[in-house]
Amino acid sequence: MADFFENILEQNNVKPTAMRLLVLQFLYNKKVAVSLTNIEDYFDNSDRTTLFRTLKTFVNNGIAHKIDDGTGITKYALCEENCNCQMGNDLHLHFHCNNCAETVCLTDYKIPQIKVPEGFITENINLVVKGICDKCNEL
Repeated sequence: MADFFENILEQNNVKPTAMRLLVLQFLYNKKVAVSLTNIEDYFDNSDRTTLFRTLKTFVNNGIAHKIDDGTGITKYALCEENCNCQMGNDLHLHFHCNNCAETVCLTDYKIPQIKVPEGFITENINLVVKGICDKCNEL
């Protein structure tokens, strides 16, 4: 399995260090988006700056993407295989549960390309649906 994570990093031009492999595996095993604090709590003996730089490297190299779910805390999730995470390419909805506060990627629900008026420059597109997730709805 370590080879699997090492290959993901190498395919995205990221040097596979021990911490990068551990963070990648952590993100891979999560089914929800996580914050830097979540990762820091899991790796309690790790340096916050190292973890932040690891996430930044993942985002810059298309391994993960940042999510602004309206909570004021940036969250991170792995990109799908062959994801581009750029405007007009592979942008998807996110769902934030008002009950359990988890944010999940709804990768099957793509954000359509949005045209803005001439003279406007789009720098980011983020669409978050808020409500009650399927787990909380079953309670």
